[in-house]
Amino acid sequence: MAKFVFGMNQSLDGYVDHTAFGPGPILFRHFIEQAQGQAGSVYGRRMYEVMRYWDDDHPEWGADERAFATAWRNQPKWVVSHTLKSVGPNATLVKGDLESAMRQLKATRDGEIEVAGPQLAQRLTELGLIDEYRIYLHPVVLGHGKPYFAGPRSPLRLISSERIDDNVIRLIYVPA
Repeated sequence: MAKFVFGMNQSLDGYVDHTAFGPGPILFRHFIEQAQGQAGSVYGRRMYEVMRYWDDDHPEWGADERAFATAWRNQPKWVVSHTLKSVGPNATLVKGDLESAMRQLKATRDGEIEVAGPQLAQRLTELGLIDEYRIYLHPVVLGHGKPYFAGPRSPLRLISSERIDDNVIRLIYVPA
């Protein structure tokens, strides 16, 4: 059975915004290793459209960017959307009954499947499908934006914390 993991970079005041702050070299290499080990990713439409950046090579990329792109392209992706008509390579469009589709995905796959995007994570949280939350806490205060948790959730239990680089701490929580 697969494990659904929701993990994102987060500001000290609880917001996610890839345009306001991002991973440094050490954290980016951590994300490369994570992507290489994942059994796949589940995306909402908006996050999938952001991540489609990795479908095409860019001449300014270094070795780390190429490694991440390769890992991202190689893993299967499931895209939850009512508006998209098609998705890119190695991706499956999920329409209709989200709960049934995600329960079947968990039951028929092994390994860790990333859940990407706070709104999708909230929907899967409400269905009791998120197994682990990974917060990559950055020393940035945004004061506004999209919150990591898109709505209320039941209590969590901290199972580990780890300093990833000089400024980022990874906090791992599971439902209590």
